Amino acid sequence: MTYELLILRHGKSDWDVGSDDFHRPLKDRGKRAAQRMGVWLQQHELQPDLVVSSPAERAIVTAEKCCKAMAMGTDVIRKERQVYAASLNNLLQVLRDCPQQSRRIMLVGHNPGLEELLEFLVAEQIAEPEDGKLLPTATLAWLRIASGWADLANGCAQLEAIVRPSDLPEKFPFPGPD
Repeated sequence: MTYELLILRHGKSDWDVGSDDFHRPLKDRGKRAAQRMGVWLQQHELQPDLVVSSPAERAIVTAEKCCKAMAMGTDVIRKERQVYAASLNNLLQVLRDCPQQSRRIMLVGHNPGLEELLEFLVAEQIAEPEDGKLLPTATLAWLRIASGWADLANGCAQLEAIVRPSDLPEKFPFPGPD
């Protein structure tokens, strides 16, 4: 039985507002990128059964925009405090606690924890991009996992794709067929 993990880093946030890190909002560019990734996921029929998100403003809005773009409600989003500023062990525990009947989970959070999780789970060496950023903002990593959530271990996953918003066509998803 195969499970799938979608790791999505939050969209570009706005450092110019006078709020603390937890309440920092997304820039318009970050909102659009989250929507574009949602459309990509829908087009590839990769809608998650469950979305686990950091409760930080930029992460939860990323999760909401992405879900709405997939024509899903936001009721599948579970805010998980442990995902905010999480270590690798925190993220592994959050995933291990997920229901086994959830076959595809999307985790929305922050670096460096998400990059550490990706490198821990993927069996093969991941090629470093030219810019040195494995998961820049609003980037999605799609993994297949042979074991259940409770059995996550080092090297247990196969990387299917890493998709950056900048990899998508310039006008994606507009103009679309509709």
